[in-house]
Amino acid sequence: MFRLVITLLLLTTMQAQVVAAPAAALGYEPKYPPGFEHFDYVDPTAPQGGELILSGFGNYDSFNPFILKSVSVDGLGTLVLEPLMVQSADEPYSLYAHLAEDIDLAEDGLSVTFRLDPRAHFSNGDPVLAEDVKFSFDTLKSDKAHPQFGFYWADIQRAEVLDERTLRFDFAKRNPELHLIVAQMQVFARKWVEGTAFDKLTRTPPIGSGPYTIEKYRLGKDITYVRDPNYWAKDLNTRRGMFNFDRVTYKYYSDETVHLEALKAGEFDFMLVNNSKQWARDYVGPQFTDGRIVKEELAHRNNAGMQGFVMNTRRDKFKDRRVRRALSLAFDFDWSNKNLFYNQYTRCDSYFSNSELAATGLPEGDELALLEQFRDQLPAAIFTEEWKPADTSEPGALRRNLREAKALLEEAGWKVRDGRLRNAAGEPFNIEVLLAQKGFERILAPYGHNLRKLGIELDYRTVDVSLYVQRRRTFNFDMMVASFPQSQSPGNEQFNMWYSTTADQEGSNNMAGIKDPVVDALVNKLVYAPNRAELITAAHALDRVLLYGEYVVPNWYIATHRVAYWDKFAHPATLPLYYDAESWVLQSWWRKPAESTEQVR
Repeated sequence: MFRLVITLLLLTTMQAQVVAAPAAALGYEPKYPPGFEHFDYVDPTAPQGGELILSGFGNYDSFNPFILKSVSVDGLGTLVLEPLMVQSADEPYSLYAHLAEDIDLAEDGLSVTFRLDPRAHFSNGDPVLAEDVKFSFDTLKSDKAHPQFGFYWADIQRAEVLDERTLRFDFAKRNPELHLIVAQMQVFARKWVEGTAFDKLTRTPPIGSGPYTIEKYRLGKDITYVRDPNYWAKDLNTRRGMFNFDRVTYKYYSDETVHLEALKAGEFDFMLVNNSKQWARDYVGPQFTDGRIVKEELAHRNNAGMQGFVMNTRRDKFKDRRVRRALSLAFDFDWSNKNLFYNQYTRCDSYFSNSELAATGLPEGDELALLEQFRDQLPAAIFTEEWKPADTSEPGALRRNLREAKALLEEAGWKVRDGRLRNAAGEPFNIEVLLAQKGFERILAPYGHNLRKLGIELDYRTVDVSLYVQRRRTFNFDMMVASFPQSQSPGNEQFNMWYSTTADQEGSNNMAGIKDPVVDALVNKLVYAPNRAELITAAHALDRVLLYGEYVVPNWYIATHRVAYWDKFAHPATLPLYYDAESWVLQSWWRKPAESTEQVR
């Protein structure tokens, strides 16, 4: 991260310190001025009313989104719970006053103080007090909550209540983005927990300060949220023109085909489409032809991060980098993109794909100087060869790749005997890929065909969402499809993805089990970078080392959100730059007046 620039939006004082302000950004002046009316990507005149019905995949068994066990219901984090400050979706990293009416970063950078808005209250009518914020923080950082909070907030020592509506967070060391991370913490009422063991609190809906409350539900099947008529922030600039539906319902489906047919039948209203084949071939029919269902591609500028078939290096067969590279060489992305994806995708070639943080060419300048510190611990090729994902665009390329893969496997001690690739002990090389959606089976089948030419047997198993989540959390897999999303300003979350101490911590996002002192050092360089230039340098170096580690078989990304929805809705003409499609629908869309659209139910 780089040095914070805080906009001084309140009257200055005579004190020689940073003045509290209702906006903060990382390294630049916040876009929106004092007293701004609304975000540019919303319509303040949007009509309110009606219902939005969305879909969930699989099922749910919990109303607690903060714990390791169980599967939480969709919608809570957007509709019921709120942060101290709200991040805008058209800036890389800017926050604006919400539950907290201002933020005051200490001059030494070792603490941050928030003053809460006296208007803020929970859905039960109780005011949001400093004790609630401290209780939320202490609970989430305890061993009863998901361990990701402990990773993410490792440098936050304590929360201290100064008065009823003021509290301070103390830091263990200077960390350029830590105060902004704290400002994004979701706050819940102390009364929600009321002496219950937090990791056992699953069937009691949280008491939040958000625009909706839970109206009704059938556990695992559906849930309906209803607008809170007493929502405290409905006229606040961070909420003006937002959350326009009277009700929001989620219906859950366990089968992709049934899911699509339910959309066509009008059982729900909106769908984000992640399956290229479905988008190209199955989103057809009279509802699409006559315009009752709209297909739209919404542009975004999100950092695409990395998606890939991640290899679990906790298992002996994946510990050798040469083996991992060989498995990557066997994947024919170009054939898949043409024959399976209808040329809709771009290959992931970085852990920061589609951004300036991606490593390119050979290391030079400041990046080279940084990597030189670790030359003895890195592959020599990092300094002499540009890393590229296996390319099969030219005729005969796949055959060459498989020959290279065979040579690498033999170097690593794996040889073909009796038609199977075996190690020195005679054990065959088998891979089980864990899946939650059958759509990936058509992608893995040709990949498995290529691997069989090397003597490797690849099987794939599609399981229900609950089992999938449990096995993912406990790292009980050979290979699985995993994504490593990135923001425009990556920071403390990198610990949870790559750091050695998270490799054996259940629930972490270090899916590959990476334990590399160079990676650890580069993560620290990135997280504690004092300015944007050094952050970019550290990101390039980290990206390069991760790529050369060959921890994933890189997949693909797309620079649009593919959505389909019934033509009962409208959305602002201005799109956000960095956004999740479903969250934007919840926050910014509205229902057209009844007389302007055909009734479909």
